[in-house]
Amino acid sequence: MDNPRIENERPKDECGVFGLYRHTEAAKITYFGLYALQHRGQESAGISVNRGVNDKIFSHKGMGLVPEIFNIEDLERIEGGSAIGHVRYSTTGDSVITNAQPFVVNHRHRSYAVAHNGNLVNAHILKEELEEQGSIFQTTMDSEVFLHLFIKNLIKGDVESAVLKAISKIEGAYSMILLTCKGEIIGMKDPNGFRPLSLGKLNGHYVLASETCAFDLIQAEFIRELDPGEIVIINEDGIKSIKHPKAAKHKSLCIFEYIYFARPDSTIDGKNVYEMRKALGRRLAKEAPVDADLVMPFPDSGNYAAIGYARESGIPFEMGMIRNHYVGRSFIQPTQSMRDFTVRVKLNPVRELIKGKDIIIIEDSIIRGTTAKTRVKALRELGVKKIHMRISCPPHRFPCYYGIDFSSKGELIAAKKSGDDLKDYLGLDSLHYLSIEGMMEASGVNNPEKSFCKACFDGDYPVPFDPKFTKQCMG
Repeated sequence: MDNPRIENERPKDECGVFGLYRHTEAAKITYFGLYALQHRGQESAGISVNRGVNDKIFSHKGMGLVPEIFNIEDLERIEGGSAIGHVRYSTTGDSVITNAQPFVVNHRHRSYAVAHNGNLVNAHILKEELEEQGSIFQTTMDSEVFLHLFIKNLIKGDVESAVLKAISKIEGAYSMILLTCKGEIIGMKDPNGFRPLSLGKLNGHYVLASETCAFDLIQAEFIRELDPGEIVIINEDGIKSIKHPKAAKHKSLCIFEYIYFARPDSTIDGKNVYEMRKALGRRLAKEAPVDADLVMPFPDSGNYAAIGYARESGIPFEMGMIRNHYVGRSFIQPTQSMRDFTVRVKLNPVRELIKGKDIIIIEDSIIRGTTAKTRVKALRELGVKKIHMRISCPPHRFPCYYGIDFSSKGELIAAKKSGDDLKDYLGLDSLHYLSIEGMMEASGVNNPEKSFCKACFDGDYPVPFDPKFTKQCMG
């Protein structure tokens, strides 16, 4: 391959969303909000702005990273009013500009835009119904289904009733922000609360964001996380909170947000992500102790769990691998003889630190196993004596249908190999995953069984779905 994209087997979330009500620099602030949320999606990004009541929505979208897509001229061109933004990683569907969000529709000379994080598991059913009634779809995104439902109900009523009727039809995972032709910002969270969405305030202007780290960057005050099934309507009258017409049996926040997806400086549902990851590492040290010379992560995924493991075990924490932070989205592969270049270009070992040592590698997850296998092989070739791997979550054995990119069981190596088989496949001296019970207890949450979705670990799915169609409806 002459110019391959660096593929990473790490799991990927679908996207991050941001919204700001009525600010003279709404586009610029949204840009920085998306910059803080870049980890949630690196394929495309976009900002949509409404400048005044019944005004057109102006958008700028592109493929790539936030700083690659926007420049000062782009932001000034769409400046003013209310804004929503989106960073996207496509779990399935085409990674093309057509599918970049926010998604905008024009109806009766009025514009509406939506930014969505999650997956609607019944999108295929709703799309078929809408097409039979004459709707024409422009994208392969499930987010477009919501807008069609919203517009259909808006013809018969006001914005609030149209939103309630639209979300009463959709099922699955969503944290969504709607921008109306009047400049209203409407935040919506599914009844199970799969994906995070928080409310903040910036100099009197309300802000919505997937994670609180976005508030920190723009110096906004964090107010609170939206409740599962909550809809907040932000307009000239202030803020109004209403509830989803269908209540869930219990909350199902994706626990993998804490383990991997969210930035460590974010707080989700009252729990700091950094501290949660350290707690998972401490529990892992209690469940799977082993003698070794040092504890190390593969940066940056296992860093914080490794700190917790090292402190609990008393074994020194070291950065045995150094990450190259200047790797672009693509590179020129030098020669075919330089195998595994895509892995080695990102991480390089500190040879003098690890040669001849017994080491413990802390990882937050193993999904497909190919990258871990390559890295372990490289460490053996450097003369590392023993390699023990500890994983700060249980094995992924079941697909996710709520917004993570492993949507078939065949992709998950832990579903195909037992613990000993996987240990031998990876070339390890020992391998241990954190138990489900240990993960739940380490969360520090009261009644965790009614707080988290852990379907990728135990196969207990909170919202029913048809697996034949879920890959078709993912964002």
